[in-house]
Amino acid sequence: MIDIKLLREHPEIVKENIKKKFQNDKLPLVDEVLKLDSEWKKIKYQEDQLRSERNKISETVNQLKKQKKNADKEIKQAKEIPEKIEALEVKRKELEEKIKQIMYKIPNIIHESVPIGKNDSENVELEKIPKGKPPVPAYEIFNHAELAEKLQGVDFDSARETSGNGFYFLTGDLALLHSAMLAYARDYMIKQGFSYVLPPFMIRRKVVEGVMSFAEMNNMMYKIEGEDLYLIGTSEHSMIGRFVDKTLLGKNLPITLTSYSPCFRKEVGAHGIEEKGLYRLHQFEKQEMIVICEPEESYKWYDKMKNFTVEVFRSLDIPVRVLECCSGDLADLKAKSCDVEAWSPRQKKYFEVGSCSNLTDAQARRLNIRIESKGQKYFAHTLNNTVLASPRAVIALMENNQEKDGSIRIPKALRPYMGGKEKIEVKKK
Repeated sequence: MIDIKLLREHPEIVKENIKKKFQNDKLPLVDEVLKLDSEWKKIKYQEDQLRSERNKISETVNQLKKQKKNADKEIKQAKEIPEKIEALEVKRKELEEKIKQIMYKIPNIIHESVPIGKNDSENVELEKIPKGKPPVPAYEIFNHAELAEKLQGVDFDSARETSGNGFYFLTGDLALLHSAMLAYARDYMIKQGFSYVLPPFMIRRKVVEGVMSFAEMNNMMYKIEGEDLYLIGTSEHSMIGRFVDKTLLGKNLPITLTSYSPCFRKEVGAHGIEEKGLYRLHQFEKQEMIVICEPEESYKWYDKMKNFTVEVFRSLDIPVRVLECCSGDLADLKAKSCDVEAWSPRQKKYFEVGSCSNLTDAQARRLNIRIESKGQKYFAHTLNNTVLASPRAVIALMENNQEKDGSIRIPKALRPYMGGKEKIEVKKK
């Protein structure tokens, strides 16, 4: 949520930002807020005037009593004022709620460096690591779902019976590889100085509304029937929500946390041959990182966090590239974001394995997360980034470390987490 002061003083900036995000249908929202805000100011002024009048009457009553004069008229006036104030308070709070709900729909101000584009097809490649054309083996790379079954590492049929499409059983060495990658990502982040946290996997609606846009909430979140609880789509939600209504001391910043969680998503997404198997799911697991920091430090942390993900995947022998998200591909709360994509030698293209975002003070305003420093209070900046999400990361490892017979080489970084195992062999019938 943006600062209403900015909207009041520079509505043209807010409208131009909406245009840059190709959300022209939201332009009327700015004028609607300004109209409601004008009404709010009038009511607030009337409230303040009544309180001032009440104080003056109270003083008059005290003076009359001291002089032993009749104050019945003034006392009657004083008794009528609270009812008037209460009626105005009801109207003011109704307006505040209307304004808040509209402000939730107005996108965060994007950073000046964000490329302007309508959708993800106009995202901009920043770098490939390593540089140049990624390797493609001379032999055929097996489809990950077929190979997983060949390795006796997945059971889709049973999962469809227990849970439906978009679920899976991972078994044996593939399940161990999945857990090893997450444990490695956790330990990597701890070495970077991040504190490890296991968060709640369900959160209340007020937290959901604080960390994401309504569109994302409706498309992503599973609601627990009969409860004010939602299954998290990522641990970022509960991790940021942990600080709702808190004032953080500047001397204790930045807060740097890394967390593990299962993630639950309603949207399975597009279907096609490459969407089958472990690519788009209702449930997966992820190691996440978040940072809460001073506003002037947030873009330094943005660069650091992005590089952490790149380093994790490179240490697993997986080529990656970084894409800068264009304006039209940014979720409403994001001021700047980039995707880290892994190379697929089978498809001969990259696919997304992580996303790094700076939300500036948009989440902090919604959740009332403030900083107190040098006698001042102001909103914090929040950032989040995927360290590693599995099974999508498992797909990338399977393809980039696959041998001709379908066996999977285990990168050196993961071997201590796999009991020293160097390879996952194809099971002989």
